[in-house]
Amino acid sequence: MEKIRMNTAIVEMDGDEMTRILWKMIKEHLLFPFVDLKTEYYDLGLQYRDETNDQVTIDAALATKKHKVAVKCATITPNAARMTEYTLKEMWKSPNGTIRAILDGTVFRAPIVVKGIEPCVKNWEKPIVIARHAYGDVYKASEMKIPGAGKAEIVYTAADGAVSKTLIHDFDGPGIVQGMHNLESSIESFARSCFRYALDVKQELWFATKDTISKQYDHTFKDIFAEIYEKEFAKAFENVGITYFYTLIDDAVARVMKSKGGFIWACKNYDGDVMSDMISSAFGSLAMMTSVLVSPEGYYEYEAAHGTVQRHYYKHLAGEETSTNSVATIFAWSGALRKRGELDGNSELMEFADRLEKATLSTIESGKMTKDLALITTMKTPTVLNSEDFIIAIAKNLK
Repeated sequence: MEKIRMNTAIVEMDGDEMTRILWKMIKEHLLFPFVDLKTEYYDLGLQYRDETNDQVTIDAALATKKHKVAVKCATITPNAARMTEYTLKEMWKSPNGTIRAILDGTVFRAPIVVKGIEPCVKNWEKPIVIARHAYGDVYKASEMKIPGAGKAEIVYTAADGAVSKTLIHDFDGPGIVQGMHNLESSIESFARSCFRYALDVKQELWFATKDTISKQYDHTFKDIFAEIYEKEFAKAFENVGITYFYTLIDDAVARVMKSKGGFIWACKNYDGDVMSDMISSAFGSLAMMTSVLVSPEGYYEYEAAHGTVQRHYYKHLAGEETSTNSVATIFAWSGALRKRGELDGNSELMEFADRLEKATLSTIESGKMTKDLALITTMKTPTVLNSEDFIIAIAKNLK
């Protein structure tokens, strides 16, 4: 069989632990036999990030600006335990945070819906898309341990040398402090990306923060969204019959649970991180959610919305069999290949991406699935496959 040719490379960012194992299997069984795969490879595994002082993450993001399309494997964001486990020089920041800061844009995350896997929230009839701001907040925060009594302040020194201060806390003993920031330009990009996406898919848009408590930080997000909507998008929304709705984040959670789905829920960076996991898990599995970073400049970075599946990786290292769900990682590849085909006018590549997704879903719908799905399926006699056998079953369907 003649392989499908690619005109332009996509940026490939390898990752960590069990998802790195799945990454190799997906390429071996689902991509190499069908596509003359052309990628510019970057190893974002934690050990190589440490070896390059995290320069490889920056290089991968800059390469995405050049090639416009990237696909990323899940990566470790190290904590103190990981520092010891991997003997790291430094507690490197989130690779996703670094990439988002360079590319800007918005992360859109949507559950992968398949027959036989019913949402935990019974009234959800349609997918809920999470639009996650892709810059700043806790992911770019600076932190400090406070050793004892003293003042912690925010200090701003203007370009002309003028100094403004705000007291954070007057400590009477040890504590901790954290400083976050965001950029109005990034919030504006976030807002426009959300409004344009809502118009493209003709779905109503919700946005939620906690502006009643955060009267400057969160209120700035609320004000920017409101201003851009009124000036640039209100008429267009009215013309297609959709609405923009703002509420507090806690009210939004309550409304989401009682809704039927079928809308876009825009969230700040951390809120989107948490709520996308909640949405994906409630729709079936953390491994059943797509994620794409869309930049205003036209850059696209596809990945799974879940982590590196650490527990399964340790089982794999011990020689034990795992049944790890690879669906979201497969859809990261299909999404990137489809977008590459779209930008290059390569219909064969776009059609292959469609077939890959259909083969994946039909494998599950035929009763063959990984353990996480078998535990929640409405099918009576599912066949539980191990990590590689599930991918091989998809490959047979694809052929």
